[in-house]
This record gives sequence, structure tokens and C-alpha cells, in this order.
Amino acid sequence: MRNLIQTGLCAVALALGSAVGLAGCTTNAASPAPPRSAIVGHPQAASALNAEIYSGDVHARYESQLGFRVAGKIKARLVDVGAHVQAGQVLAELDPLDLRLQVASAQAAVGSAQAARDMTQSEYNRYRSLLDKHFISQTQVDAQENALKAAQAQVKQAQATLAVAQNQAEYTTLRADHTGVITVITAEAGQVVSAGQNVAMLARDGDLEVEIAVPENRIADYHVDAPATIEAWADAGKHLNGHLREISPEADRVTRTYRVRVTLDSTDAAPKLGQTARVYFVDAAKAQQLIPLSALYEQAGKPAVWLVDAKTHQVHLTPVVVAAYREQGVALDGGIDAQQWIVTAGVHKLRDGEAIAPIDSSNRPVLL
Repeated sequence: MRNLIQTGLCAVALALGSAVGLAGCTTNAASPAPPRSAIVGHPQAASALNAEIYSGDVHARYESQLGFRVAGKIKARLVDVGAHVQAGQVLAELDPLDLRLQVASAQAAVGSAQAARDMTQSEYNRYRSLLDKHFISQTQVDAQENALKAAQAQVKQAQATLAVAQNQAEYTTLRADHTGVITVITAEAGQVVSAGQNVAMLARDGDLEVEIAVPENRIADYHVDAPATIEAWADAGKHLNGHLREISPEADRVTRTYRVRVTLDSTDAAPKLGQTARVYFVDAAKAQQLIPLSALYEQAGKPAVWLVDAKTHQVHLTPVVVAAYREQGVALDGGIDAQQWIVTAGVHKLRDGEAIAPIDSSNRPVLL
């Protein structure tokens, strides 16, 4: 009896084990395989691929070096660097004492010349009266007339000298010739300056430009009015439109580079004077996109890439046109655009219509 009970229990145990084993097999077979992880990315835009990049400084289009037109000792400096000044505003003054003395001397010379002229005029009138009475000859009258003309010329010369002295006296005041910003001051009160010596630099309001240096082997690629993109180093990622305005006709004798000026099309949100900026010159005729070499796939002897559907995460093979193979990757001339997602690594392990788990190069999930 005991043997029969043991035999029955063993049969039940075997039946239950078989059922559990079958259930386990059935569950494993029904579980879907997790999607394959794949590195994805966007094609690189042509502006970054084909751009020639130069660094330069921001300048005003018109910059004036201001200085006194006469020599003297600076009496006062009335503005500081960074001051915004209006046209005609006084920037600095010279001590006017010496020039005022020159004006006084010139005024005295005019008075002396006028007195001499008046005396000569009266002598000439008297000689004319004597000639009418036949007391003197015509030769004496002519000589007196020439003396009168010389005296009149002396008056004009003295008056011209006075005008010059008066102008120079006014030149003791240095004024801004245009509205703008003072960027440099090179002289201080108490300093003796010569005529024409630079005292301040004025950057006029208006157009802003970036000055760059282009090597001599590249200068032939550029021309006036060529489009450019400008990016301030302090505000990276913000691109401004501009155009090439000026190319120096002669290379610098030391650096062998040509000075090139690129004007910003708009001064709204423009970088500040003196800031560093990058200038990009883009050749629109070159390839449009750049992809990593690892993203390129071959189907029937023709190049293709795996496009990722942003909604379903499924991949689909799409033909592309290769323009060139570069150190940075493969340049494409058509087939995809910069907004589409492509698989950039592991392309030989994918199947058309397969769903993937998109990740970046650091194995972080990517939201498409």
C-alpha cells in the first residue's frame, strides 16, 4: 500500500514539473527581443563643411585720429575713453595764451599797415593837386601812386596774417568732427603736443566691420560684395550676415597677408567695438552635407544611408550621392538633409524596417 502511494506521488510530481517546464518554455518564446541600440546623428550642414574661417576684430567703418592743428600745451581733457560724443563737442583744449599774443601782434600789424596806407593816400592826393597846378611832373605822381599800391598791399597782407592767427587761436579747441565713440586717448592734460599729433581716436556711429587678414594664396578666391557670415567669439552660435567691402591692394610686408574688411549688413545685435569675431566664407557650389564614413552603406554597388523614422524608430535604407571623400567624413551632394536622423555606426547589422533604440556617441538615449 505504501509503495502504491509513493508511486502516485511521484507521478503527480512529474506531471507538475512537466507543466511548469512547458509553461516556462512558452513564456520565453513569446517575449519580443529588445530593439538594437544604434548611434544616430544629423548630417553636418554645408556652412560648417565648406566655410573658410578667419578671425578678426570689430571696428567702425570710419575711424578718425583727432589732433590739434597747432602745437601747444594741453590745458584740459574733457572726455574719457568710451564716451559717446556729438559732432562739434569739445574734447580737449590747449593753453591759448601764446596764440592770443600772436593775434594781438597781428592786429597791431594791421593797424600799422592801415596808418601807412592812409599816409601814402594823402601824399598821393597832394601830389595829384600839385600836378594839376603844374608844380610837379607826372613821373613824381606815378611814383607816389606805386607807393600807394604797395601800402594797400601791405594792409591786405597784414589782414591775412591776422586771419591766420585768429584761426589758429580757435584751433586750441579740439572738437569731434562726427557723432561717435572715443576709443583711444593718447594725451593728457599738461602734455605738450605738436601740430597733428594724435590725441584721440573717434569711431563714428553707423556701419560696423570686421577686419581680417587673408593669406596671399587664398586672396584670389574672394571678391568685393562676396557674402559672409559673422560670429562673435563672445556670443558663439549667433550668426550675423555680412559682405566683403574692401580688399587691400597690397600685402603686408611682414605677415604677407592682405587686409580685408567685412561689413555687417545690420548693426542690430552686432558685437561691440574691439571684440573678436569669426568670419565664414561659404562656397554654396560645393557639397551640401557631411556624414561620418561609418554611416555610409553600400547596396547593389551604390552608396546609401540608414534613415531613422522619428516616430517609429524604424530604419530605412536611402540612396545618396557622394560628392567627395574628406578627412572629416563623406561629402554628399544629395539624398538627405540636415534635419533628418541617420545611423552613424553599426550600419552593416541593420535590416530594413527594423526598430532601433537611438543613442548618442556617449551611449545616452536620444529623443528624436
